[in-house]
Amino acid sequence: MFTLTGVRVVDADGTREANVVIDESTGRIASVGDETEGETRHCSGAVVAPGLVDAHVHLMMDGRPDVAAYRSEPVERACYRAAANLRKTLEAGVTTVRDLGSPGNTATSAKAAVAAGELDGPRVLAAGEPITMTGGHAHWLGREADGPDEVRKAAREQLKRGADVVKCIATGGVLTTGAVTGAPELTEAEIRALAEAASAKGVPTAAHAHGEDGIKNAARAGVSSVEHGMFMDEEAADLMVDNGTYWVPTASAVREIVEAGVEAGIPPEAVEKAADAAERFETAWEHALDAGVNIAMGTDAGTPFNDHGENALREMELLVEYGLSPAEALEAATVGGADLLGLDDVGKVAEGYLADLVVLDADPSEDAGAWRTVRQVYREGKRVV
Repeated sequence: MFTLTGVRVVDADGTREANVVIDESTGRIASVGDETEGETRHCSGAVVAPGLVDAHVHLMMDGRPDVAAYRSEPVERACYRAAANLRKTLEAGVTTVRDLGSPGNTATSAKAAVAAGELDGPRVLAAGEPITMTGGHAHWLGREADGPDEVRKAAREQLKRGADVVKCIATGGVLTTGAVTGAPELTEAEIRALAEAASAKGVPTAAHAHGEDGIKNAARAGVSSVEHGMFMDEEAADLMVDNGTYWVPTASAVREIVEAGVEAGIPPEAVEKAADAAERFETAWEHALDAGVNIAMGTDAGTPFNDHGENALREMELLVEYGLSPAEALEAATVGGADLLGLDDVGKVAEGYLADLVVLDADPSEDAGAWRTVRQVYREGKRVV
């Protein structure tokens, strides 16, 4: 047992002065209050917050400007890159990630390696291969399928390899050559078949969807979360609320592409599509906030110039820029993400919760930039930074 003393505890339940007692044998928080037990670790003036949950990453990507370059690399190289990205992410205070697309068993293997203690990294939940129509967005790392029956089989394949979430591609995307960003790809019937297959196993689902029709198809089909959602209209926002669909905005991804531009080596088509999406994103936020859509933080880390280890730092500030308060951004990145991922023991600094904790110099419920002041990181009670 050890105790973090002299700290201010901050999470979705508010801010309070308290000691945090951690049981290393269980990796859980034993108490939050006046008690002390075991070794005392004094953190004078510091803030203790829950580790962040990043609900959308790509562990096998490294932020290079053109994703086409991955196609010529063997999957073994992607595994080594994922190992490095896991460490960078953990050091930034992100203690849980959801990988939403890697080839083969790359992400599910990373999950197993972290769980077994073979790699240092955040807890990994993995989707395996995203399910896309033939020639659809992300087809080069996904599982191509057409028609409800084939999509259902593809979903079952991901479940067989141990997927914690099944992802589909509901619309085109920015980084696939020739894809129309907002155009529907999988149909509502195909998405419904995927959602039903996952639901039968108690597994949540996610849909990459930029365009209005794709968002609506995903919400009506019962998908757990819409990723990106940059063309969301009022009807789409209302449908998401009615169906309890989470939104994972991934604001960093498009912003980094637009700011880096073609001068940095990003293909012109991708920059053009990103600029269009960024322009429409402002309106999507208005609709989402007006409707009260549930939001979970996700970064799309690994996309161009959206680096692992830096991802959540920018994303938290962008969530505030687009209309959340710092406290609401903290909630989206902790208990919001935990709820979406189906985790009931992460995301708070509370008795019985896993001791995934970050010691900061500033209060993230008051300043979204606080995540740039990481002092220490604990993962299940073990100090890793």
